[in-house]
Amino acid sequence: MKDTGINATFKGCGLKNTKSRLAILDILERSVQPVSAEQIFLELKEKNISANLSTVYRTLDKLTEKKLVTKLQITGDSRALFEYNRMVHKHYLICLECKKITAIESCPLGDYVKALARETDYSIAGHRLDIYGFCPDCRKKD
Repeated sequence: MKDTGINATFKGCGLKNTKSRLAILDILERSVQPVSAEQIFLELKEKNISANLSTVYRTLDKLTEKKLVTKLQITGDSRALFEYNRMVHKHYLICLECKKITAIESCPLGDYVKALARETDYSIAGHRLDIYGFCPDCRKKD
């Protein structure tokens, strides 16, 4: 588990470095897509790192508050998903059948947001766009 950069990150945010925080952030940093608290909890168990599910949730809340982690809430799904904040603007394609999440790397709203800011004189701080549909694998099943 690499911890030199993460240790500095914790220190810069005023967070105490604990084994479970370090492991949770490491799991998120290595994940290729957003993961649930339950998935993180199970991976911690596999690694023999002692942390209960409530600790995972509290840690994720703290990491989200410190902007080290981003929280993704998918419409129609009661659980939140989390990912390491790489400071990259993303949108998502979400399969309604299998719940697969695919990041859209480019932002189709960039020019629209700029025009909207000019039109309304708002200082726009951000936006979200999640697109729902059925992935190719699920469409093949039907």
